[in-house]
Amino acid sequence: MSITKGDVAKARYWQKTISGAARSGISIRQFCRQRRLKESQFYWWQHKLRATRSAGTTGRPGDQGKAASFALVRDESEGTDAGIELVLGGGRKLRIRQGVDEATLRAVLAALEQPGC
Repeated sequence: MSITKGDVAKARYWQKTISGAARSGISIRQFCRQRRLKESQFYWWQHKLRATRSAGTTGRPGDQGKAASFALVRDESEGTDAGIELVLGGGRKLRIRQGVDEATLRAVLAALEQPGC
């Protein structure tokens, strides 16, 4: 079960909502009542997001079942400060320079894991 392109904004909203419910310490029923959400819709999205995660999909059509792969794109032995280059879906490239701040790199990688990225 994958999330279609039109569902990306909704999926992000529901992911935040479901996470908020888990942190709230109250029952799902009470959480939904306080926020005027339909309990059935909450559980439907919870199921859909779990199924998407457990299937290993990224939420983008065509990415189902594809594992990440890495390849050396260019040998930078000429003394530049380039560390590694990741080639992402759609031909996008992420260049990570040597000495990059670890917190910054973690934030970028976490953002890339979000559905729709």
